[in-house]
Amino acid sequence: MRRSFVSTRLTIIAAVMLLILASVATALAAPGTPGSVRRLLSASKTPDGAEEIMQRANERAEARTSPGGEVAPGALLSARAEAQALAVTKGTWTEITKQPYDSDDIRYRDPAFSNSGGGAGLVTGRMTSLAVDGGTVWAGAADGGVWKSTDAGAHWTPVFDGQANTSIGAVAVNPDDHSVWVGTGEGNTSSDSYSGVGVYRSADGGASWSRVGDGELSGILIGRLAFDGIGNVYAATSQGLWKRSATEFSSSWTQAFRPPCPASSSFGNYRFISDVAIRPGTSGQTVVAVVGARAGTSCNGFYISTTGGAKQADGTSSFLYSSLNGAINPSDIGRTTLAYSSDGGTFYAMIQSTQLYNAPQIQSGNTLLEGIFVSKTGDPTGPWNRIANYQNLENGTGSALYHSKGYSPGVQAWYNQFLGVDPADASHLYVGLEEIFETPDGGLTWTAIGPYWNFGLPCSANGLDACPKTTHPDQHAVAFGNGTVFFGNDGGIWSRPIRGATEWTDLNATLHTLQYYSASAGPVTGGLAIWGGLQDNGQSLLLPGAKSMVSPFGGDGGRTIVDPRNGNNAVVEYVALDLARTTDGGHTWTEITPSCYPFTYAPIAGCDPSPRFIAPFKADTANPDHWVAGGRYVWDNGGKGWRTTAQDWKKIGDAGAGHSITAISVVGDIIYAAWCGPCNKSGFNRGVIMIAGSASAEVGGAMPAPGAPTPPGALPSRFIQGLTIDPSNPTHVYAVASGYSRRWVPNAGVGHVFESTNGGAWTDITSNLPDAPGNELVLSNGKLVLGTDIGAFIASAGQGAATSWSRLGTGLPAASVNEVTLTPDGKTIIAATHGRGIWTITAP
Repeated sequence: MRRSFVSTRLTIIAAVMLLILASVATALAAPGTPGSVRRLLSASKTPDGAEEIMQRANERAEARTSPGGEVAPGALLSARAEAQALAVTKGTWTEITKQPYDSDDIRYRDPAFSNSGGGAGLVTGRMTSLAVDGGTVWAGAADGGVWKSTDAGAHWTPVFDGQANTSIGAVAVNPDDHSVWVGTGEGNTSSDSYSGVGVYRSADGGASWSRVGDGELSGILIGRLAFDGIGNVYAATSQGLWKRSATEFSSSWTQAFRPPCPASSSFGNYRFISDVAIRPGTSGQTVVAVVGARAGTSCNGFYISTTGGAKQADGTSSFLYSSLNGAINPSDIGRTTLAYSSDGGTFYAMIQSTQLYNAPQIQSGNTLLEGIFVSKTGDPTGPWNRIANYQNLENGTGSALYHSKGYSPGVQAWYNQFLGVDPADASHLYVGLEEIFETPDGGLTWTAIGPYWNFGLPCSANGLDACPKTTHPDQHAVAFGNGTVFFGNDGGIWSRPIRGATEWTDLNATLHTLQYYSASAGPVTGGLAIWGGLQDNGQSLLLPGAKSMVSPFGGDGGRTIVDPRNGNNAVVEYVALDLARTTDGGHTWTEITPSCYPFTYAPIAGCDPSPRFIAPFKADTANPDHWVAGGRYVWDNGGKGWRTTAQDWKKIGDAGAGHSITAISVVGDIIYAAWCGPCNKSGFNRGVIMIAGSASAEVGGAMPAPGAPTPPGALPSRFIQGLTIDPSNPTHVYAVASGYSRRWVPNAGVGHVFESTNGGAWTDITSNLPDAPGNELVLSNGKLVLGTDIGAFIASAGQGAATSWSRLGTGLPAASVNEVTLTPDGKTIIAATHGRGIWTITAP
């Protein structure tokens, strides 16, 4: 299916491969089948390679690392320090998304666009790590910081907001002293995994935090923190395996294992340690690390130290490659998760296949799972037996993913993984992929206890609410404590008793970690309707006085346009410029996409071939019925407003073959569109075109040669993430650059905010602004308001190169501000954060 069956990444993978036979597609596309099923099946007829899949998964990361592909350590901490040195304007930010977010509201059941009836109930943003210590549960969010509960998840409190970074990859409790350790930088290889600033420790229950070590782990991703029981802690990261004392805190981290392979992989991180495990009962001596780059490298595989990670006599690493014994194919090891039983006598591994990742047509793209394996002796070298593959998990288990639908468990095994072994029973195992599976007998039998939505399950034949409740899909974390098992995924946290469970407990009512790409508002009776596009949680709608937010539109939610005259009118994006509009507050939707890639069954002739994953579209500030959108082409709806159909879009500009538009803005008949192409580090290029009526011209300035300075009047060699036109003068425009300067990324140029007063020659007005990725700029009462990856900033307009920036207000968490916009009356600034919901502040 489309939105109401498959989350964004799953849909992309499924839709770009040959997944199903035409006869199956024809049968399921019959009248009466939910529109979301028909759309995915029709779209899945177009095959594509793994490069396209990975390119889309990496797009947000590309924007922050171009043109070099990597950011030098220390960039984010340096930017935070620069921000702290700025003056702060008056005013306090207020979160407006504190209400629970209901994905199952029965009032919003458009059959092709809603997830209502899927069974997940209340949801929030992606949870990456969980830990339990006595009566306390700790949760790490993708870009929402660390949260604490002392009542088994019924109520949560944020405890990490004052730190420099809210992107969390790992949370762990040191059993020796009950201190809490947090690894920043989300370890998932997703498109929106932000890098971190190292590891923090709290010895007072989260009341205060101290960074452990110096800058060794800054700017990387951390997927696991593991204690060895003899006073040391390991960190599995995107730059190898690191180790330090867990009792002495003045020393630095040391690299225990640097994967011995060249930078030869085009995708994924070739030094990525996907997991580390320490065998219980060995006094910390047996340590297993897996090089698990998802696309594979020459050194992917298991590396084992039997000397507690100590260096060998010649100073080399004691982590030695193991060819393994038994069923694991050592040449087909991608992202891998490890789990020991509490006594160390049983060892489990879940492995993503690099062969299927790079050649998914082998199984028609239905899975990327190599298998789940067990070493019944606990020896990490084996012998290993496979206890499950995708067939064991889809057949007769209650899974909602099965091959006749074109995809199977593990289709996103490069992104969705956890293993949890019951502390009291080595044969009782929980497995997280897209769904949650349980085996009570070491893999002899399996049950999908958390199926991927309820759509298509036999119970749904009796109505969408006839099935048992389930969790949100896309699993990432598991933890045990006090007879309860907790699960974290793209929709938050759920729990159930470890044994004898039949129902789920939804723990998301007070977790405020929603990951917004965009937000916008329009008037309705009683106040404003606040709409926002979310990572894997659709479009949220907050109405005046409502006790909960609702989700009229499922899947991912990208950009958003809301009618400033009527908040019931909205245009939203799934992904890749797949647009839909509503005129009744989200109860029903009409497809209006100009894109080929969205999973539509009737794309328009000459549709757009290369929109970004989150593609730009905007309304004319002078005419809210006039919209423009960008893929490869610049599209114009001709001012049709809320009558717009897919056929009303007209191509009025072309960014060029192989190019994709990254930002767009329009006032009247003047349009600016920024583009990239290639958009990755291999031959990166960028530009800006200006369209005036029927004329079009490149106004971005030439790309400098590698190592050469940016030519005067040109934009730097980075993604242009935002464009804003002065509504009083369409040749007066601002451009916002993402990424970091050449101090941190070679050949990236300098500057983040640029101004042109003549539609072409650019002046750098970055001045004292911190060197951090910029996202969006809005004009407010003669002020420039800027959203960045490290917060919101403000400056007076008209100062040119002498522009002086300040931090905008107090109280805003450290999550990335992906978009800033104004309420229709211009009196309030709205900030969409990618991990801590939507916030507002009075406009200056």
